[in-house]
Amino acid sequence: MIYSCCIFVYCMFECFKIKNSVNYHLLFTLVLFSLIVTTVYLKVKEPIFHQVMYGMLVFTLVLRSIYIVTWVYPWLRGLGYTSLGIFLLGFLFWNIDNIFCDSLRDFRKKVPPIIGITTQFHAWWHILTGLGSYLHILFSLYTRTLYLRYRPKVKFLFGIWPVILFEPLRKH
Repeated sequence: MIYSCCIFVYCMFECFKIKNSVNYHLLFTLVLFSLIVTTVYLKVKEPIFHQVMYGMLVFTLVLRSIYIVTWVYPWLRGLGYTSLGIFLLGFLFWNIDNIFCDSLRDFRKKVPPIIGITTQFHAWWHILTGLGSYLHILFSLYTRTLYLRYRPKVKFLFGIWPVILFEPLRKH
């Protein structure tokens, strides 16, 4: 989670750079952050530490995304806020599962299995954060390809699954 989120952070902060450039300072900082978090977590083994570090990265992504949809590409608000909303819903389910784990287990024993499955909030966390992350990748791709003067379009496979298609640069 830490490593993939660092990749997201790098992409979101570098989406307005020229082609073939590398921000070595940001790259070094994110790699160092990841290694420090990994080392500390392996020694301390405290989940709260990992969650706080991950939360800092997500918060950084949220701030950068809000900046982009507010001042740079406001027409991307729908995609940006949808990815954030789905991700946050997953985060809410995960916290409900953490707080009420014993109660949810007892509840699942008393109800039909089909209802019990729907209360597996840790599983919903994975599904929703996966979908929110996918939408955020689309948001990042759309932002980058737009900056590079490609013509990105959001299309829906089978009418439901969003993908980014883009046309090459126009030659004048």
